[in-house]
Amino acid sequence: MTDTRRRRRTDHPFKELFDIDVLREELTALARQVLDNGKAGREIELRGQMARRLKLAYQQGHKTAERWLMEEGSGRRCAERLSRLQDEIIALVHELAVKFLYPSDNPSTAERMAIVAVGGYGRGLMAPGSDTDILFLLPYKQTAWGESVAEAILYVLWDMGLKVGHATRSVDECIRQARADMTIRTALLEARLLLGEKSLFEELTVRFDKEVVQGTAVEFVAAKLAEREDRLKRAGQSRYVVEPNVKDGKGGLRDLHTLFWIAKYVYRVHETRDLVAKGVFTPEEAVVFRRCEDFLWSVRCHLHFLAGKAEERLSFDLQREMAERLGYTAHPGLKDVERFMKHYFLVAKDVGDLTAIVSAALEERHDKPVPRLNRVIARLRRSPRRALKESTDFIVDNDRINVADASAFGRDPVNLIRIFHLAGKHGLAFHPDAMRLATRSLKLIDQRVRENPEANKLFLEILCSRETPEIVLRRMNETGVLGRFIPEFGRVVAMMQFNMYHSYTVDEHLIRAIGVLGQIERGDRPDLGLANELVQQIKNRTLLYVAVFLHDIAKGRPEDHSIAGARVARKLCPRFGLSPVDTDTVAWLIEQHLTMSTIAQSRDLSDRKTIENFASVVQNLERMKLLLILTTADIRAVGPGVWNNWKSQLLRTLYYETEPVITGGFSESNRNQRVARAQAEFRAAMADWPPEEIEAYLSRHYQTYWLQTDREQQAEHARFIRAAEAEGRALATTAHTDAARGVTELTVFAPDHPKLLAVIAGACASAGAHIVDAQISTTTDGRALDTISLTRAFEQDSDELRRTERIAAAIQKSLAGEIRLPEIVAKRIPKRPRAFTVEPEVTLNNSWSNRHTVVEVSGLDRPGLLYGLTQTLSRLNLNIASAHIATFGERAVDVFYVTDLMGAKIIGAARHSAIRRALLQVLDADDEANAA
Repeated sequence: MTDTRRRRRTDHPFKELFDIDVLREELTALARQVLDNGKAGREIELRGQMARRLKLAYQQGHKTAERWLMEEGSGRRCAERLSRLQDEIIALVHELAVKFLYPSDNPSTAERMAIVAVGGYGRGLMAPGSDTDILFLLPYKQTAWGESVAEAILYVLWDMGLKVGHATRSVDECIRQARADMTIRTALLEARLLLGEKSLFEELTVRFDKEVVQGTAVEFVAAKLAEREDRLKRAGQSRYVVEPNVKDGKGGLRDLHTLFWIAKYVYRVHETRDLVAKGVFTPEEAVVFRRCEDFLWSVRCHLHFLAGKAEERLSFDLQREMAERLGYTAHPGLKDVERFMKHYFLVAKDVGDLTAIVSAALEERHDKPVPRLNRVIARLRRSPRRALKESTDFIVDNDRINVADASAFGRDPVNLIRIFHLAGKHGLAFHPDAMRLATRSLKLIDQRVRENPEANKLFLEILCSRETPEIVLRRMNETGVLGRFIPEFGRVVAMMQFNMYHSYTVDEHLIRAIGVLGQIERGDRPDLGLANELVQQIKNRTLLYVAVFLHDIAKGRPEDHSIAGARVARKLCPRFGLSPVDTDTVAWLIEQHLTMSTIAQSRDLSDRKTIENFASVVQNLERMKLLLILTTADIRAVGPGVWNNWKSQLLRTLYYETEPVITGGFSESNRNQRVARAQAEFRAAMADWPPEEIEAYLSRHYQTYWLQTDREQQAEHARFIRAAEAEGRALATTAHTDAARGVTELTVFAPDHPKLLAVIAGACASAGAHIVDAQISTTTDGRALDTISLTRAFEQDSDELRRTERIAAAIQKSLAGEIRLPEIVAKRIPKRPRAFTVEPEVTLNNSWSNRHTVVEVSGLDRPGLLYGLTQTLSRLNLNIASAHIATFGERAVDVFYVTDLMGAKIIGAARHSAIRRALLQVLDADDEANAA
């Protein structure tokens, strides 16, 4: 690209696309042609023809802007060009309106108007799908001429398909409403004159500054920060959610806009670089602001172009193509999309740092309240500056820890760890100046500091604190100290995992897991089950905290992260001061951190072989206690709705089934005692039932049911079955919604037979319902009690429940032979491109059970998958003794315990190969359909 061409784009971004003078002449000729026979009744026709021609130019402009964005990569320049294009369109429409439709040769004083861009459009930056916010500014009240011109402009813009926000106000009205409404005040803060009476616009800006802005900085800052808090509650408080909102999410463009609004209002600046002269930013920080802004504008513009609309959420199905557009490539252990998203989260972190810097400057001016460590914004009593007795290098300044002077970290680099230790110990918030200095001092953390015994002792105390380890670790991470002190952690900072299972980046997940572990230890979360009891029994809490902190430390490497993580632990634990025995335990916990969850959710816990195999892995009771607590913290920290009572009960059952095997106790006796205890609790819960009815009901369930079903669900099942039998229903269903998990649970009570699960799965698929979990039970009198968890499809519970009624009707009709599910399912399941690929796997194993062949199927989840798998197993003449259905984001892991028709295991390599091929065809079917 020549320098001449680059300069021409900057001066007039769309000159190459169309000559504005040529377009003006074309539209002028069009206007004269339409109005040649007089204006009466021809205005609408002219507006329509103008809109069609301008829409074509507008679309061509967007295509050129997208092409130049792909070539140059500058998101801010793209946003400037799109804004400039909008300016030219509005100016041209206005010119034609006042020349041909509503000319005023000798306008009165009242017939003056300024057209002003406000809000985001006022900044001169627009994404492809941005709204166009316009103010028609008048000197006094509206006139017929002004109303006609404004309507003509708006109708043309609307007919072009643009989203236009507009207001018509006098200067007095603008000032009055800006005083009363913070949204209007913010919009006028960025007002920009497009065309019309310059003196009118200048009057507005002078009066706005004098009558609205002056003396109201504290009010404006408080309102903007409160508005930000509300926005983040809606978009998600963490900046590390894996499908971030580019505009409104934490660390997104709106945060940058809020910073600039506050800076412009408080410091009366017009450009970010002006904040350097005010002492708010250093020149380097101003560069960071501009770099973050350009990157986020690039992402947002690409996002709108890709989606063809104003899409702000960077969803999984768009992330991969975004990575390709932006030129990211895969590295060993990291996909191209994961590298792109890591860059995104690092930028979001930089935005957070800039927010802290501006906040510090505002606090120095007393324009912002001082936060505590827990970040609740509230005006607090400001305590005087005082020294900390533990170190003369730090002081307490307004309830926040700060450095005594700028050389505190240079004198002793261990202070970069010590400041966080003291903050956690005394419950102090962090002074932004100290955090800013810490970030600038990261190079002081070298190998000598990393190996310093005191530094490691202080870090271990931070990690294992009984107070606020999660908050302190997060601040260490945000400043960069944590990743610098532990380089292995630095590798996973801002690293996303391109899957639907994890809601947060790896570093955020690890820090949240420490927070969950603290909740378990304090007993804050009764729903975390057995972990609450076991945590009080463990011998060494330190190694548990270390294991939780390191369990995913090796994500993003080419090899299995559990094995690699154990190797990292063997390197780090001695540095932290752990003994060789404790180091071995931590390494084992990390290597096995997925084992207990996998077995609990995908194996038959009533099968003796399952328990024996698990016991051979854990070997001793202390390790099993630690593993259960780690597993609980890990699952709970994955994201909202992942942990539930069913998983809690499965872990409890696995633990208690394995305990006597490890300790050498009598397993059956132990099991009988636990069953008796569970049944006693059931009797207490159903005290309103006659004793003889309770006893009869207890005998209908196998022992496994009482051990694997939580008490509340047992009572619900009992009342459901009682009501169904009182009504004489052979097939009965009930449903309820679970907002926390985002699912609807459908429970089916019906006569058991080999194809029942396939029928239920087919009925769900025929209704477009997606199965994510299933609890399969059988009673002693030959009835099936199956609970199926379906992804929620509707906002309203009533709509969800109507869907389950349709599913129940389909089950009934299928069992009665009134409908054929295969044909219905084939028509119902949508074929659509997917963001994810999962390598399909089918494993058959005869050593995991003494009585059954275990078939484990893993692949990309999709509607109708379970139906296809169960249908195939039935067609292969296999009896399904039990099924264990689990979904981990986009990955389905379904395990079936099967026998042949004679009740024997499946023997023979050829038979195994045939089963594997048939199931792989089911997993691959959707890929083939999409390829076609």
